[in-house]
Amino acid sequence: MKDFAGTPGTLTGLFLRMAQCFFSAGAIASMVTSKGFFNVTAFCYLIASMALQVIWSFGLAFFDAYFLAKKKSFHNHVLLSLFVVGDWCTGLLSLAAAASSAGVTVLYFHDLGSCSFGEECTKFQLSVAFAFLSWISMFISSLIMFWIWAAG
Repeated sequence: MKDFAGTPGTLTGLFLRMAQCFFSAGAIASMVTSKGFFNVTAFCYLIASMALQVIWSFGLAFFDAYFLAKKKSFHNHVLLSLFVVGDWCTGLLSLAAAASSAGVTVLYFHDLGSCSFGEECTKFQLSVAFAFLSWISMFISSLIMFWIWAAG
């Protein structure tokens, strides 16, 4: 297996995982600080999905940091298969949660004319934006992991 940007155990791979953690935690924080998020199922699903994303990405970021500290490259095909499946599952969950929450936010802002929640609507939009940013970094990681897995 060739080591390139985004491979587990590289600085770029660690950066992508930390970006996923940061954006997912931002989505959770901005949603949880609003008062009415629990009334909408899509927002609750976003919280659950982003929490899973934080746990998964932090675990793999720790793994990347370990391999960086040991100055070893990651070439275990069995673990790589597990990471590919985990990345794609959490990526699909994150995309579904971000898209459904975005749909509800668009409904509040555009279809109903205005959002009746006041300042909370800005937090909803910020949370959805963080969720999509988390998904973008997750998609890049997933694609790299799949590429490495397919090449191995």
